[in-house]
Amino acid sequence: MTQESHPDRGWRGSPELWLDAAYETLIEKGVDAVKIMPLATALNLSRTSFYWFFKDRRQLLAMLLNRWEASTTGALLAASRDYAATETEAMLNVISTFLSDAVFDTRLELAVRAWAQQDPDVLARVQRADAERLAALRDMLLAWGHGEQDADVRARTIYLVQVGYISMRVDEPVEERLDRFPSYVEIYTGKRPPQQEMERFMARIGYRAKGQ
Repeated sequence: MTQESHPDRGWRGSPELWLDAAYETLIEKGVDAVKIMPLATALNLSRTSFYWFFKDRRQLLAMLLNRWEASTTGALLAASRDYAATETEAMLNVISTFLSDAVFDTRLELAVRAWAQQDPDVLARVQRADAERLAALRDMLLAWGHGEQDADVRARTIYLVQVGYISMRVDEPVEERLDRFPSYVEIYTGKRPPQQEMERFMARIGYRAKGQ
């Protein structure tokens, strides 16, 4: 929303407006482009408006990292703890997290990992997130009866495959990816999900095969 389109001539935006603009800039251009004046220009707001909501650029960047953790690590941890009647259903909960940016924000994940290559503090935070995500997957597998080493190796396999999908920017039709889900689940757990479970899963995520 521009200053001209807002009825209040004193319109300074909002914290969410500034943060959304910073988010889009980070994703499209990288962290070096996330600067106050260019954001103000893009929003058609004054530079001083920024300081009504944020102490400085550092605070804005910290809020971007908080958004990243909530929309990636938070989503994965929640999926690993979702109710499931079977281990295969539990694994479907986890890997389905990566189907949509609305659940796991892969664009933001990529941008933050790129940012981490030039900022040791951000790198440390990414590494902590990696460890937390792996621990959640390992704990889930342990809860389903896997031994310590087996759970650790399976957790790493699950996680590194998904990070590989993200870092390689794999672009494939959702139908193609879903067709592989039963095999992925079997590799990750040692068990293949029954057809009825896959059908319930597809219905839950709102997917209908072509022609249905």
